[in-house]
Amino acid sequence: MNSLGYTDYDSFHSQTVNDIGWFWDQAVKELNVKWFAPYTKTLDLSKGIMYPEWFVNGKMNVTYNCVDKWAENATTAKKQALIWEGDDGETTSYTFAELQKEINKVANGLENLGIRPGDVVAIYMPMLAETVIAMLAVAKIGAIFSPAFSGYKADAVAKRLNAAQAKWLITADGFFRRGKEVSLKAEADKAVAKSPSVEKIVVVRRTNSNVSWDSKRDIDWKEIRQNVSDYNTMHTNGNDPFMIIYTSGTTGKPKGALHTHNGFPIKSAFDAGICMDVQQEDTLFWYTDMGWMMGPFLVFGGLMNGARIVLFEGTPDYPEPDRIWRMVENHRVSHLGISPTLIRSLMSKGEDWFQTRDLSTLKMIGSTGEPWNPEPWMWLYDKVCKGKVPIFNYSGGTEISGGIFGNVLVKPIAPVSFNAALPGMDVDVFDQEGHPVENEVGELVIKQPWVGMTYGFYKENERYENTYWSRFNDTWVHGDWVIKDTEGFFTITGRSDDTLNVAGKRIGPAEIESVLVKHDDVLEAGVIGVPHEVKGESPVAFVVLNKDYLDTEMVIEEITKLAIVKLGKAIAPKEIHLVSDLPKTRNAKVMRRAIKSAYLNRDGGDLSALENPLCLNEIRQLKHPAN
Repeated sequence: MNSLGYTDYDSFHSQTVNDIGWFWDQAVKELNVKWFAPYTKTLDLSKGIMYPEWFVNGKMNVTYNCVDKWAENATTAKKQALIWEGDDGETTSYTFAELQKEINKVANGLENLGIRPGDVVAIYMPMLAETVIAMLAVAKIGAIFSPAFSGYKADAVAKRLNAAQAKWLITADGFFRRGKEVSLKAEADKAVAKSPSVEKIVVVRRTNSNVSWDSKRDIDWKEIRQNVSDYNTMHTNGNDPFMIIYTSGTTGKPKGALHTHNGFPIKSAFDAGICMDVQQEDTLFWYTDMGWMMGPFLVFGGLMNGARIVLFEGTPDYPEPDRIWRMVENHRVSHLGISPTLIRSLMSKGEDWFQTRDLSTLKMIGSTGEPWNPEPWMWLYDKVCKGKVPIFNYSGGTEISGGIFGNVLVKPIAPVSFNAALPGMDVDVFDQEGHPVENEVGELVIKQPWVGMTYGFYKENERYENTYWSRFNDTWVHGDWVIKDTEGFFTITGRSDDTLNVAGKRIGPAEIESVLVKHDDVLEAGVIGVPHEVKGESPVAFVVLNKDYLDTEMVIEEITKLAIVKLGKAIAPKEIHLVSDLPKTRNAKVMRRAIKSAYLNRDGGDLSALENPLCLNEIRQLKHPAN
């Protein structure tokens, strides 16, 4: 901001959306992105706002910008680039020079297998160092990788293999989680049996367990690492695709967001490096999976900025509830990424678990995945952060390549909300007719393209256009309900398909859930709207308690009274069900759509992202009275 002549964020942001071409030109210069051939024009909109072309004629490769440029610099070559920690505490690390050598070995091996630019390589892997090496090796040769969540079963993997028409699959024999081995190769075999496009499977030996082996099809990871010579990075066009990442749809098959070399990596690097202040001497650790957007964000947001990234195979509360805080201490983490659900679960364990850990290296805690409740936000800020470490609330999406909203560090931060639309994001909040609104719930929209915007859905551009562009003319409708207040703070109240409309009053489920978790005995809550013949919709709550109760009727009565006092009788849930768990994705995001479909006995669409699908059986047994 200072270098461009701006002293306050709002004036700066206005200019970033008044002239988006100027802004992103300045952004890639600030990030020191290296081009093999310079771009001749920052932005070309000749194909329309839905298909912008950025950095016209520019040639660059994401792997060169993540690893090679640091490895070729004598002052940064021996700096740590990546550290991996296993479920059992085992660690491995790589400098930029060592990481470059590994990527070159694998790039040579993949090319020898016959992988060529434009081919799709699926990656069905846990959080291992080899996962990042595979991604960057595929990108280095100009091919396209497509990461899948390591918790998926065969059917979900097969859906993505077939949608992407992947020719190769890179997987592992298995991995460890909470001290137990999880088999991956068996699921991969089942998935490939349903995916005729897949020709070869490359297998990383993580657990060294006995797995089925097809000598004509399966290849050991070690075999493709034999050629140790350098690999000449492919000079890809900046707008060449390098990643297809699938998101779960509310119905039907997953959506394949198509991302380019000069898109996702630059947006992620900008959000991490400029907005979150991730610098060369910093360490970025986001608890996530490579199948979720924040996995690639961790890789590109960290490495593009020359920072060290931490990959974690395990879970943040195993073997003890201080595991994640131990990792911060042991690896000198400066930027930690978590979810509100994770913090709520750690709150219930008490404060002793982090008080003995040295968290002095923390500069920032990032949060994404779902809206906050005030209590866990304040607990994190007051107790863990000691009132000194900012919480960077961050919200965007797979199709965004990073954030729409954030807590930029040059403005005051308020609990739960976002203090700004991020630079270059031309954001507004519309009512049903498409008019801007303040101080009331409206639809989040983006009025201009940005670097990192998905270049359509892979082989499904009509679906892409219908999903985001069909509501208002030349306007991206994101699918979130948002309140913008007169001071410029934004609050996400939920997905627009989650939002309740109770007797004409719109209310986000997070607002009701925030009240329910104020009860001392409530660990977490999920709220859905069910059909009501008078009100249109009526809220129903599903509550997880933090201890066992003999008198469940009494605790339900207390929660109900609390809801009425805080929300009023019209909005408070009339039905509250106690359940043992809520359906969540791997990054701890509660999937309300899954609750609703189970409770109303409806088809839930694509639920393959769930880590704990068995909990839906309990909800199905509760069945809404109308069913």
